[in-house]
Amino acid sequence: MYVDLTADADREAEAAVWLDEEERGRWAAYPYSGPQRQFLLCRAALRATLCEQVGCANEALGFETSEHGKPSARVGGAEAPISFNVSHSGRHGLIAFAPDGLLGVDVEELAGRRNLDLLMDGVLGENERREIDSKEGDEQLRSFFRLWTMKEALLKAYGKGLLVDATTFEIPPVVRGGAPRGQLELPQLPGVTLQVEGIGGEDFAAALAREVVPEAGGEPAESR
Repeated sequence: MYVDLTADADREAEAAVWLDEEERGRWAAYPYSGPQRQFLLCRAALRATLCEQVGCANEALGFETSEHGKPSARVGGAEAPISFNVSHSGRHGLIAFAPDGLLGVDVEELAGRRNLDLLMDGVLGENERREIDSKEGDEQLRSFFRLWTMKEALLKAYGKGLLVDATTFEIPPVVRGGAPRGQLELPQLPGVTLQVEGIGGEDFAAALAREVVPEAGGEPAESR
């Protein structure tokens, strides 16, 4: 689900109605208008969609955060039967939903970055770095952000993002070569297959990672 995060007073006023008391406090505490608007519009869109999908009133919907910061939805105090993940950058917000399984999404607005070499050192594996170094200019920037968002989505699906070194795993070669999606296991999650997919647009890079959940008969099926 794409969320337009450009400034719009009418949309922001409508969105504010969805927030509960705790969320209003968080919203008001942001010192800058950009992050404040990102939180407001993404949280309102998340609430509206969750209420529709699980069939509950907004007042009954709450959230719980894991030890490592990953949120989950609760309805009337009980865990809701749905997975979700949220990401935003600049004017772009993305929200992913699935009935079960691990799920992560990441978006990054495409823009020139200072110290790109330092960013690459902290994100890319040896083969990935060599491939990105072979590119120049806009192609290099887009290729790097594509891999970065894929790795971030995978780490968010894992649920312990900042505790994991992104250089310890690499995006599958077929995906690095241009395929839209591929599957892998994180070294931190042996036996769990994750599918990663690039879903970027003209001015943003984005990726979705989701667990490949076995069906009743034992055959793997993508978490939808």
